[in-house]
Amino acid sequence: MKDIIVLGGGPGGYVAAIRAAQLGASVTVVERDSFGGTCLNRGCIPTKTIYRTAEILNILKHINDFGISVKDYEIDVNKIQERKREIIGSLVGGIEKLLKGNGVEVIRGNGTIIDKNRVKVETENGEVILEGKNLIIATGSKSEIPNLKGIHNKKVVTSDEILEFTEVPKKLVVLGGGVIGMEFASIFNSMGSEVTVIVARDSILYDIDREISKRYTAMAKKSGIEILTLTSVKEIDGEELVKVICEGKKGEVVIEADLVLVAKGRKASYDGVDIEALGIELNRKSIKVDENYETSAKGIYAIGDVNGISLLAHAASHQGVEAVEHIILGKKCHKSVIPSCIFTFPEIAVVGLTEEEAKAKGIEYKKNKFLFGANGKALALGEGEGFVKAISDENNKLIGIHIMGPHASDLILEATIAVEKSMTVADLKEVVHSHPTLGEALHEAILGLNKEAIHSINK
Repeated sequence: MKDIIVLGGGPGGYVAAIRAAQLGASVTVVERDSFGGTCLNRGCIPTKTIYRTAEILNILKHINDFGISVKDYEIDVNKIQERKREIIGSLVGGIEKLLKGNGVEVIRGNGTIIDKNRVKVETENGEVILEGKNLIIATGSKSEIPNLKGIHNKKVVTSDEILEFTEVPKKLVVLGGGVIGMEFASIFNSMGSEVTVIVARDSILYDIDREISKRYTAMAKKSGIEILTLTSVKEIDGEELVKVICEGKKGEVVIEADLVLVAKGRKASYDGVDIEALGIELNRKSIKVDENYETSAKGIYAIGDVNGISLLAHAASHQGVEAVEHIILGKKCHKSVIPSCIFTFPEIAVVGLTEEEAKAKGIEYKKNKFLFGANGKALALGEGEGFVKAISDENNKLIGIHIMGPHASDLILEATIAVEKSMTVADLKEVVHSHPTLGEALHEAILGLNKEAIHSINK
């Protein structure tokens, strides 16, 4: 009997398996597809690989600003896809070597939980019954598909299918203005598509700090992305040229498209888990867990997207480590703050409370912004748009940092440490930031909370 059986080899599952093996546990991980899950195979990594191509195209559009003249260039979709596949293949192979090197048993096939100690796996060589003292469900999530007339049109795709594009669509309609929708809108806009984003709410990126959302919306529109808010899709019709029929603020709107991307979010996927028979409770559409990621069925844990706490790969990995250390060491899980990165142009990265959340919680707070337009490194990069927004409580403890600008996804690491460790403005004041770097913008934004910023007027 194994100490732990992990169902799913995504960023939560394979990390949990490796950490358990490091602690001396006997572990089996069951995976029916490719290791790395949605993130590596159909999400984060392929999207960011294509994002890099789009980023270079954006530079080329302004290449004369850098004293370089480029007469002509073209997009080679086959080469883009080849590069994407090579990167995915390299990383998947790396995970497989890590599992093998740590002594984790790998079973490939469809796993079904029989009871809290047994898992049946249908492999290409027949049925296998696994026994374990503890089970970890790490089966991830899948695209949310709305109940809409025409949704199964061949020209309507999810993020999975659009990543396999063979040509750049002339007209792309994106249903949904969340992270997935806006990332793809940005990518294909940079590649030359006419992009229209349709949102039922009053803004895109609704869950981030509204000051960031509003400023990014203006920048997205300036780049050529059309954004229709307070607009609901009624029907999708047509074949070669699709018609998306909507109800907007001024009545019916019909938008033509070569391709429609459904980006309405994701939902927990727990195929192979008989929720009712196992006595596992749900929290809406996700598996309900306690503070240690244990489900209502003792000995069965759920980590990553499937528990609905945070649909991010790094959150899944963190939960995997935490759950395993609880199982083996009896360690109580720590709810760390989780940063979030949005790969638009410019990048957006956030951690901690938004200003709206601070208000809702009744927290007495202070806020300050520092513009990248006043940062030497950002101007040298030709990316002076955007800002860093820092929020502290009345005692100067940092509770939220929100960044829109160059390399925001890298800058958010320092911000995450500051918020996670409850650092104060005084703590960060003592940290010397090298020059010229983008990190200076973060430093100035934080110092401004105490009216000590040097390169901006403290009001």
